[in-house]
This record gives sequence, structure tokens and C-alpha cells, in this order.
Amino acid sequence: MDEAALKKKVRQHAETARLLGVDFVPRYRRRGAAANSAEAMVANEPAAAVLARPTVPESPSLAWAAAPALPAPAKPPVAPTLGLEALRVEKAKRLDELRQRYEKEAPHRNFVTAHTKVVWGDGDPHARLVFVGEAPGEEEDRQGIPFVGRSGELLNKAIIALGLKREDVYICNVLKTRPPDNAKPTDREVEACYPYLLAQLAIVAPSAIVVLGASALKALLKSDDSITRVRGTWKELALPDGTRIPVMPTFHPAYVLRNHTPEIRGQVWMDIKKAAKRSSEGSSTP
Repeated sequence: MDEAALKKKVRQHAETARLLGVDFVPRYRRRGAAANSAEAMVANEPAAAVLARPTVPESPSLAWAAAPALPAPAKPPVAPTLGLEALRVEKAKRLDELRQRYEKEAPHRNFVTAHTKVVWGDGDPHARLVFVGEAPGEEEDRQGIPFVGRSGELLNKAIIALGLKREDVYICNVLKTRPPDNAKPTDREVEACYPYLLAQLAIVAPSAIVVLGASALKALLKSDDSITRVRGTWKELALPDGTRIPVMPTFHPAYVLRNHTPEIRGQVWMDIKKAAKRSSEGSSTP
């Protein structure tokens, strides 16, 4: 072993010893080695003297490999989940009470519907990401759950592609009952249901909302903007309590099924990814 390599090896041993609490390097000789050899001179020096010398790693990319492994940092204490679960239970209770109030007041009695069930909402009552559509369809009305037909299957695929489950988000519609022949919601219908939607969103209190389709965009944000022009750009919903929630408009899954092109699918996927990223950051303003 040449002198430079030997010095380097001894310095490494000395550094390891220092990190372990050793204050000196034991004196030793290799059998047959001269007393005044470079190896003996370095080996007999105190660890402090060895470490005091400036050292230059042979290669920056290898510098980390020469250093001894440091103890793993202590893991922070696991935060109790009781508070979060209690909040989720409390929100679920408030959403159920709001639904009961809706069913008692039945605003849909003031307009023609073709519904058999109230389609309220589905998913995590404490979700960071919420999807809002316009109204239930035939399959949704049959099951009483939003987005369970072909449009729902497509939305589920997008949610799974985000690395989430349907149970991790919250899904609802502006209207809670199916319009006749799946017609576009009228202004009168929207106005009758709008206060319940705002109360629903206020309880969930998400970090981001994806609004699906032109009718839902117009209903939720009171906007006449073309969905083609504003999709992919952040908007904002102001709740009655002053809370402001970022809103990402995009095409309705039914539109994607009718226009199943790589361009449309890519645009919707990009919009949903933006909203998912915003919701994971917990931001409350665009």
C-alpha cells in the first residue's frame, strides 16, 4: 500500500473512532515495518492531530462513501389520529343533517323532475379535493350515488391515476335530483339548489374543487364563460363565511366520452392533476 493510500485509510479509521467517542488512536506496528516508516508515524499520532490535517477527497462523487454512516435521526412522534377522525365524523354528521334538511324542504318540488332518489354526495366528508357536476343521470338516480354511470367510470379512472381512491375525494352535483331526460339544469332549478350546494362545500371545506362541464361552471361560479376558453385556468369560489376555494374548470366526463380524442383526454387529465396538486398543498387561494 503506498503512503498516500495508507494515510487516507488511517484518517478514515480515526474519524470513525472520533464519532464513536474514542479520543486517541492506539499505537501499533506492523510486523517487520521500520520504526520511522510513514505508516508507523501516522499510526502513532493522536486522533485529534490526524483529523486536524486538511483533507481533500479523491473525488466529490466518492466523498459520501468514505464517511461513516451517521445514526438515523429519531422519528418524530406519531401524531394522534383521533382528532382527524373526530373531525371526519363530525363533518359526516353535519352533511347528513344538511341532507335531512334538504329532503324536508325539498326544493326540487318547485320544478319538474324525473327522480326517484335524492343523489346527495359521495366520498370523504373531509376530502381535500372535491368534484362538482351538474345533475344526476339515470344510473345515479337509480343508485342514489353521484357519478356511477359511464361518466363515473371515467372519473374513477382519473382518480385512481392520481394515486387516490374514490373514498379519498368528495363528489357531488349542483342539482340533487335528476332532471327530465337528463336536461340541462335551468336557472330556476340552480337557484333553488344553490344554497344547499354552498353549505355542502362549506362543511367539506376542500383545498380545491374541480368543476365538471359548462353547466356546473355556470351554476357554481355564476359565470357565462365558455368552458373551452376557461378550462385549465384557476377560478375562485367565495363561500358565505368568507372562505375562498380555488376552482379548476374542466370538461365533463360525458363530453370526453363523446369526444374521445387524445387532445381532449390530455386536457382533462392535465386539469385534474393541477387540482390534485393544489389540494395536496392545502392552499386556499389561487
